Amino acid sequence: MVTSTADLASSETVKNIFITGVQNAHALEKEALQLMQRQVERFENYPEMSQILRTHIAETEGQIRRLDEILHNFGEDRSFLKDMATQFMANMAAAGHMPMADEVIKNTFANHAFENFEIAAYTSLIAMAEASGHQRFVPALEETLREEQKTAQLIRDQIVPITQKYLMREAQGLKADR
Repeated sequence: MVTSTADLASSETVKNIFITGVQNAHALEKEALQLMQRQVERFENYPEMSQILRTHIAETEGQIRRLDEILHNFGEDRSFLKDMATQFMANMAAAGHMPMADEVIKNTFANHAFENFEIAAYTSLIAMAEASGHQRFVPALEETLREEQKTAQLIRDQIVPITQKYLMREAQGLKADR
């Protein structure tokens, strides 16, 4: 029976939960990449959102590298099956918004929600790293957490301007969906 924080750090079960969490985060970042890459191609009339996504695509590629390094330290690899499944889901989610008349608004909401999901995931991973005695990975995880928080705020700040621009374009009879 685990009775203290020191016991957690020596627990093989806790270490394995952390490794699984890192693999899950890797799959989550692959899903995020797919979503953003599909959307950035489509945001024709919303360059502000396209720029946020381009910047975060580059950050996400760095996040994946950091996760790969953590996994490598354990002699582990990403979960190919999880990566494939989440990338498939991302493509389906992106495709699901395409026929919508307000595609840009729905994608903005979805992106904000997704970033907040990632914030929760990295907050949990940091707690797992600390509990499992793997504090050396905390700085990399905190860097990713800060990037996710920044992007979530940038997207949140665009909700009103994108909505207003969408309404203006619709009222003028211009292409507004993307």
